[in-house]
Amino acid sequence: MTVGNMDSAALFDAGKKGRGLEATKELSAGEVVFTEPSFAAVVFDRGVLDIQLLWSLSSLIDSHDTSSEDVSWCHVCHSCFRRQADLHRCAQCKFAHYCDRTCQTASWDEHRQECGAIRKLGKAPGEHIRLAARVLWRIHKTKGVASDSQLISVDQLEDHVSDLPEDELKQLQADVSTFSQFWSHGRKKHSAEDISHIFGIIRCNGFTLSDQRGLQAVGVGLFPNLCLVNHDCWPNCTVILNHGNQSALSSALHSQRRIELRALERIPEGVELSVSYVDFLNLSAERQKKLKEHFHFECSCEHCSHHTKDELMMAAAEGSKADEVKEVTAFSEDYLEKIETSRVEGDYHHVVKLCTECLEKQENVLADTHLLKLRVLSVASEVLSYLQSFSEAADYAQRMVEGYTKLYHPNNAQLGMAIMRAGVTLWHAGQIEAGHRMICTAYGILMVTHGPNHAITRDLESMRAQTEMELKMFRENEVVYHSMRDAALKSPPTC
Repeated sequence: MTVGNMDSAALFDAGKKGRGLEATKELSAGEVVFTEPSFAAVVFDRGVLDIQLLWSLSSLIDSHDTSSEDVSWCHVCHSCFRRQADLHRCAQCKFAHYCDRTCQTASWDEHRQECGAIRKLGKAPGEHIRLAARVLWRIHKTKGVASDSQLISVDQLEDHVSDLPEDELKQLQADVSTFSQFWSHGRKKHSAEDISHIFGIIRCNGFTLSDQRGLQAVGVGLFPNLCLVNHDCWPNCTVILNHGNQSALSSALHSQRRIELRALERIPEGVELSVSYVDFLNLSAERQKKLKEHFHFECSCEHCSHHTKDELMMAAAEGSKADEVKEVTAFSEDYLEKIETSRVEGDYHHVVKLCTECLEKQENVLADTHLLKLRVLSVASEVLSYLQSFSEAADYAQRMVEGYTKLYHPNNAQLGMAIMRAGVTLWHAGQIEAGHRMICTAYGILMVTHGPNHAITRDLESMRAQTEMELKMFRENEVVYHSMRDAALKSPPTC
């Protein structure tokens, strides 16, 4: 599909929701509805690693232990938003980093004025300041006229500044002041109202960008057409970042960074396209609260209106008593705070101890679909895998996936990622049949949500081929398979 092609979607009046996009033809699951390059995008202030998510592909796929000391120096390319270990720094501002000269050249049009502003100020401001500046520089360059592929100009997007609470308005005023110091366009000064409008647009419409493996949020961007897709807690579409390709020898074959809106299911012609702005794994009231606070609307989707799956998310184990459930719920909430504190501090063995104690308390009281139990299972499986205690992690991962499967949309990207992590854990625990089965299931989901050419899907395809080969070996001679596997695990890792 050509980048910017909007043949499969059209703008329409969505009633109380305002503007929206609807399908102009029948769409099948996994089909790309449209792609859109960023109007403007920036990398976060620094490459902050999330070890809780990083273990699954850095430690397991690469087959060596990856500690925070090993990777804390990783950066993110300011052009393609890939996370890399060895990047080239802009010699002028010394802030921006790039994979190579090709990425730097591709990004220079976006970075040129930012580079001068950083040198002028003496430091790089926060990402929201830099993104606002890039938006305004782009508006100046295009004279505010929307491109042929843009259904709406950026300044027509909602800002909801008038809906902000007092504390956020004070922060907005401080941001406007910082922005004024950073702005170096020179030819035109902007009023505080104009700058506030841009900040409001970013706050309501900014899209978080992930690294090439989808494991870590690395930046934020603005995509005007995507902003027109309304929310639904049980959406029919999902959004992923395609990082583009700058590796071809001929620049004519390069492709730009862009988002892809992909159908999660069959969507008939004329049906509204929707994505979810929040994680579904929250009670309907909590989702509504988050949406009201951040996006300033009351969610009246079918799942919120009927409180769909709320009972499962708060389900008690069969035979448990109400007073027991109340006590264990309070205990779990307290323990989750302690678990998070220990996780942030990097005391992973203490995290495991707390998770074990909490799960013992929850046993026979909270059901495996209860949100508090799922959160503990998730942390326990991830931390144990990071510590390479795969056999213990495997049981927790399986229980977590069973709960997720009952709650999430069958083609939810987060479900696919969770099943992938569980499959890798089982594989490393020596449970090759269950591991291969889960990796195949994850592959099927991510083919819909990410497509065949995404780095995650390609990783999964490699894992699927590897586990298929090992499974064949296992079925031919189980003893030989386990002997070879044990020898491989004892071998020192190669970098």
